[in-house]
Amino acid sequence: MTDADPYEKAAGGMDYDDDIRERATDFGSRLASEGPEALLEQVEEMIPEGVKDQVRQFPIVALIVGAGIGVFLGLKKGDELIAAGSSLIAAAATANLNSALASKSEE
Repeated sequence: MTDADPYEKAAGGMDYDDDIRERATDFGSRLASEGPEALLEQVEEMIPEGVKDQVRQFPIVALIVGAGIGVFLGLKKGDELIAAGSSLIAAAATANLNSALASKSEE
């Protein structure tokens, strides 16, 4: 059997998720080093540019839609959102404390 080009290998061998694994590994290392800021940057990168432009042009509508989505999710998934928010805040506090202690030990 000869080596096929990447297109044929992906179609026949289902070896098309290497890029996803690399991005997940990069994101995991960024999340470990930068903390929750990396998660927020990743979410911001996922938003299409057209949506960002609409939010800039119509900020009141974006706030209303965001509040509506927040109320809907709060009613449906309130406990999970509180747990996730608490975890995010704890991770940010831990990252800030770690960086503060690291800068103190360097002095």
